[in-house]
Amino acid sequence: MTAILKKELGSFFTSAVGYVVMAVYFFFGGLFFYYYCLLNASKDMATLFSNMFMITVLIIPIITMKSLSEEKKQRTDQALLTSPLGLGEIVIGKFLGSLLMFVCCLVIYLLFAVTLCFFPDGAPDWSVFIGNLAGTILFGAAMISIDIFISSLTESMIISAIVGMCAGLAIFFIDTIANLVSIDWISTAITSISFVKHYETYTSGIFSLSDTVFFLSVVALFNFLTLRVLEKRRWS
Repeated sequence: MTAILKKELGSFFTSAVGYVVMAVYFFFGGLFFYYYCLLNASKDMATLFSNMFMITVLIIPIITMKSLSEEKKQRTDQALLTSPLGLGEIVIGKFLGSLLMFVCCLVIYLLFAVTLCFFPDGAPDWSVFIGNLAGTILFGAAMISIDIFISSLTESMIISAIVGMCAGLAIFFIDTIANLVSIDWISTAITSISFVKHYETYTSGIFSLSDTVFFLSVVALFNFLTLRVLEKRRWS
C-alpha cells in the first residue's frame, strides 16, 4: 500500500495536475479570504470555508480523474491487478494519495488563520477553525472515494472528471432537490443523505459523531464498490 500511496502522491507533482489544482484552490481561497476577512476586518473563517465548498466539489474530480482511468487507458492496470498487492491495498493507496493531495490544498487555511492572529481583535476562534477544517477533510474524503469509484468505471480522464463534477453538483444541490419533493417522507430521506446538511454542524465548531460516521460510511461504501470493480476486472 505504501508503494501505491507514494506513486499516487508523486504523480501529482511529476505532472502539472498537482500544481494547477493547488494554484486554483489557493487563488479562490485567497480571493474569499480577502473579501470576507481582510476587507471586512473579520476573523470569522466559517464563511470562507462555506464559500470554498463549491470549489472543493469541482477540484476533487480533477485530483481523482486519472487515479484508475489512466491506469486502464495505458494498460498498466493489468500489471497492477496481477501484482502481489491485495486489491484493498491498491484502493486504499489510491484513496490516501488523493486525500493527501487534497490536504496539501488545505494548508493555505493555516496561513490565513495565522494572518488573522495579527488583527487587533486577536486570533480567530480556533474551535470553529478546527471544526471547519475537520469537516472539509471529511467531506473531501467522501467525495474522493466517490470520484475514484467513477474513475474506475472509465478509461477517459475527461469523462471521469466531468461525471465527478456532475455528481458533486448533484450532491451540492441535494437540499434544493429535497425541497422540490412534495412527499414528506421522500423529502426527509433525501435530506438525510445531504452532504451539506452533515457538513453544517462542523461550521460551528461542533464535532458530531453521527455526521462523522456518515462521511466515513460514504468513504467505506465507495471504496468497497471500487474494490468490487477491480475484482471483477482482475477475474475477467
